[in-house]
Amino acid sequence: MKTNTSYRDALRAAHQEALQRDPRVFVMGEDVGRYGGTYAVTKGLLAEFGEARVRDAPLSELGFVGAGIGAALGGMRPIVEVMTVNFSLLALDQIVNTAAALRHMSGGQFSVPVVIRMATGAGRQLAAQHSHSLEVWYAHIPGIRVLAPATVADARGMLWPALQDPDPVLMFEHAQLYNLEEELVDPAPVVDIDRAVVRRAGTAASIVTYGGSLPRVLAAAQTLAGEGIDAEVIDLRVLRPLDMATVLASVRKTHRVLVVDEGWRTCSLAAEILAGISEQAFYDLDAPPARVCSEEVPMPYARHLEDAALPMPPKIVAAARQLVAGAA
Repeated sequence: MKTNTSYRDALRAAHQEALQRDPRVFVMGEDVGRYGGTYAVTKGLLAEFGEARVRDAPLSELGFVGAGIGAALGGMRPIVEVMTVNFSLLALDQIVNTAAALRHMSGGQFSVPVVIRMATGAGRQLAAQHSHSLEVWYAHIPGIRVLAPATVADARGMLWPALQDPDPVLMFEHAQLYNLEEELVDPAPVVDIDRAVVRRAGTAASIVTYGGSLPRVLAAAQTLAGEGIDAEVIDLRVLRPLDMATVLASVRKTHRVLVVDEGWRTCSLAAEILAGISEQAFYDLDAPPARVCSEEVPMPYARHLEDAALPMPPKIVAAARQLVAGAA
């Protein structure tokens, strides 16, 4: 059976399932209880599961992320919600110096099975301090897994396998996706949190993306199809470890690649992917690899400037046209 479900409701159902299936699971963060979460993902969970398992935390990311890490070390399976990615910078010490490193530093004696969720991305006129896409900062770090669900099915199906990982998992939810609605099968599908996935098959060029950029890329691919350019769309969905095998297989089929990344171009995830392609599939390319990233500026507040700064469909279409024309 299929039902129309929002990304937000899919995440809530995933939390509910996890809390029901495993008594070690609890949710902690700012306003996750009585308020129901800044993006309403945890709405109703406090009434169902009580204060012991849905815990409102003080306004200290350093403090409550550290508490979540300590609980994980003690055998619990915490889901820690950080309101937005920019606030996660206050907990970098706990994530990078503690959670990511403890297995290595203890010689494998300790694991930190904590899931840390946060909203990310721009497009909501929240200006420079609340529009970051910093997933690549975390994807740089050994010892953690980084997920970026871009569909309702992935929002529903990624949380439970993430909780089974003995190491820390960071889940980045693009804030513009929370209202996204798609059909979701019941029972929910199991999601492979090791692999990228082909969202649209094609032969003319590979477009690689993740998170909030996926709907824009799919819209661009639809426009390109009307012009006779059949683009294949790869959703990375797992940013660490990167599934380069799926990307390389697509590139070896289409011989052209465009990476769309909402992060800034300098030191971007797009740069890492293009480097990997150049190292492993250089002679399969019929044109120089290309990328579309956010402009190298703090995110503007004004709507027209924000749209101009982001990798929107017209930019993606133009880059893909140039890529195919250059390879003709």
